[in-house]
Amino acid sequence: MKKPLVSCLLLVIALCTAHGLAAAAAPALNKDMREEIVMVKVGSGLGSVELETTIFRPPGPGPFPLVLMNHGKAPGNPAFQGRSRYIDISREFIERGYAVVIPMRRGFSKSGGQYIDGGCNLEGNGNAQADDAEGVLRYAIQQPWVDPSRILVMGQSHGGLTTIALGARNIANVKALVNFAGGLRRNEIGCQWQLSLIDAFADFGKKTKVPSVWFYGANDSYFNPELARNLHAAYTKTGTDAKLIAYGPFKNDSHGMSSSPEGVAIWWPETEALLKKVGLPVEKVMHLARYNDLPATGFANIENVDAIPYIKASGHSGYTVFLQKNPPRAFAISAGGYWGWANGGDNPSERAVANCQAKSSQPCQVYAIDDHVVWSK
Repeated sequence: MKKPLVSCLLLVIALCTAHGLAAAAAPALNKDMREEIVMVKVGSGLGSVELETTIFRPPGPGPFPLVLMNHGKAPGNPAFQGRSRYIDISREFIERGYAVVIPMRRGFSKSGGQYIDGGCNLEGNGNAQADDAEGVLRYAIQQPWVDPSRILVMGQSHGGLTTIALGARNIANVKALVNFAGGLRRNEIGCQWQLSLIDAFADFGKKTKVPSVWFYGANDSYFNPELARNLHAAYTKTGTDAKLIAYGPFKNDSHGMSSSPEGVAIWWPETEALLKKVGLPVEKVMHLARYNDLPATGFANIENVDAIPYIKASGHSGYTVFLQKNPPRAFAISAGGYWGWANGGDNPSERAVANCQAKSSQPCQVYAIDDHVVWSK
């Protein structure tokens, strides 16, 4: 009875490692966006840690207005969470002349220290996260390429809670906040986390003088519309300027709207209005390539597995899996028969090529994007 199980496991390993790689490979740094990774020291004495921080910059020496983007929290051990890049958000701001800084807070990814949990004390959790965000902000405004008089703070999910907590500190020249589905859900027995979260937002709202815009979708798997309305009501009870955008359903889960290229059409118009209101720039000064800028070539129908050059049976199996994934998605191949795919999140084309290139000594190229083939050979 054990042999079939062993055979299945061997088949899975073969499919993942022989000629294809669907697991995440580290993408190459984006040269067009001058991407770099720095370790930023925050805190002092024994409490100091280095935080893995991604920086994107437009061409030139600056100084540029600054976006500080705060990441969310994936399920499981934060140390196993990958580096956040928010390529679609970052690109929109780079094109408008902003520098974008994305710190991984302590305990996340390659950052030092331990994740500060705080249990059901969600206000305490938010403040602990905001300590790290503020530390990186202090670093950023000392850089010659940053205009310290023009700062926008944004965050998604746990990073939205971080943003709301940081906003309550009314740091000089932070002009506005953008909250994408901000909060933190707890699952332990006895924790009334929704009430704790509402109380936290109420306290932050009492202190905050910075205007904000909030985005919560109808099919958010973490925070339903009723909770979003309650958070907003608690936050604005004392007159704090915050606009709630309840934009309805988005794909399978609106919690990931901000990481999707299709989400830009939802969040940018309202963000643009807020930026204009506080005197931050909104006009594009350059254009950067999107992951889906490659045109359909008509080489083959997207469903035609047999038309894909180079790859063999394992690649066909991998492509079949790829076709079952929701866009944004991309599939890449190399002349050596290697392949890789990626979907969701930041720039799937880039990640698909990276997944393929991790095994291939020959260059990998994108074969398909979303629902069309872009291969031209």
